[in-house]
Amino acid sequence: MKRLIRAKLAVWLIAACGALAALPAWAEPKIGVVDPQRLLEESPQGKAMLDAMRAEFAPRERTLQAQQQTLKARQDKLQKDGATMTDEQRARAEKELRDGARDFERARSEFQDDISARRNEEMSRLQKALGDEVRTYAKAQSFDVVLSTEGVVYAAPAFDITPAVLAALQARNAASPATAPPAGKPAPPPAKPQTH
Repeated sequence: MKRLIRAKLAVWLIAACGALAALPAWAEPKIGVVDPQRLLEESPQGKAMLDAMRAEFAPRERTLQAQQQTLKARQDKLQKDGATMTDEQRARAEKELRDGARDFERARSEFQDDISARRNEEMSRLQKALGDEVRTYAKAQSFDVVLSTEGVVYAAPAFDITPAVLAALQARNAASPATAPPAGKPAPPPAKPQTH
């Protein structure tokens, strides 16, 4: 009985090996890893977004700085001249200082809220554009899988396609609007694509 079971098992193993040998060989998948933070920081689109935000909010920032300096000057004057002021003058100066400080804090809080809201809006738009660019690049270069470094514990540097995607973004940015490829067309490939 044991011989029969062994014989059947041997026949089954031979059949299974034969079936596996008859299957077509599967190609190794082409895998890439991209660093989204680096794309945000180093891409021409990311740099342009930061420059535009700085330019947009610089006047308000300068106004806040001037307001803060005015408050500091008033506070210094009150400390210096407080002993020689009448009670009424000192009370008025202290009230002006408190009102000015309250106005400054409110303006600073509104400024921070506006910057945060604008940054979130622009980052969302930029992340979508960069994600589209990564997908376009991955399709053009026949990648099977592209992972984000944010969710990967380890990836060999050879799998990192971030420099190639940055090169594609820079090439797209360098093209004039009349010659820029439409959004659906793949970006030109880098000089040496990664293959794995």
